[in-house]
Amino acid sequence: MATTKWILDPAHSEVQFKIKHLMISTVTGSLKKIDATLETCDNDFTTAKINFEADVNSIDTNNEQRDEHLKTADFFDAATYSKISFESSKMDKLDDDNYKLYGKFTIKNISKPAVLDVEFGGIAEDRFGNTKAGFTISGKINRQDFGVGPKNNPGLGDEIKLQSNLQVVKQV
Repeated sequence: MATTKWILDPAHSEVQFKIKHLMISTVTGSLKKIDATLETCDNDFTTAKINFEADVNSIDTNNEQRDEHLKTADFFDAATYSKISFESSKMDKLDDDNYKLYGKFTIKNISKPAVLDVEFGGIAEDRFGNTKAGFTISGKINRQDFGVGPKNNPGLGDEIKLQSNLQVVKQV
């Protein structure tokens, strides 16, 4: 089988996160600068080796003052740890459209295992003849596991919900 490389189509991809604030509402944010590569055997995504990276300095919660605070040492310490990364270890196919993705997140130089749900949107050719594949990826991580934000803060939830819509382009 041939190794197939896929790269992120940033114009058709997004990464969002949600966290509870004061335990009564949810704040949504996104990471605007992201990159991902996949290597598969042909078009078999169960063989995928996935590397994902996001620039912490591109965090956007629709509030500039909060965004700047999140970049400080109180939270992500973007001056020291500018990247969030995910590296896959395996992907299990559950049915035609659903997978479980296993790997590790690294935030602030702390790596922890994670299991993500993946919904496969399919493969299509765009008007320029490029082959693309689409995925919706969701999961949860605990901010405390990565030393993000204050400990035991009753106004800030520990669970971060992740939601990504990613489109990748097959390289020929």
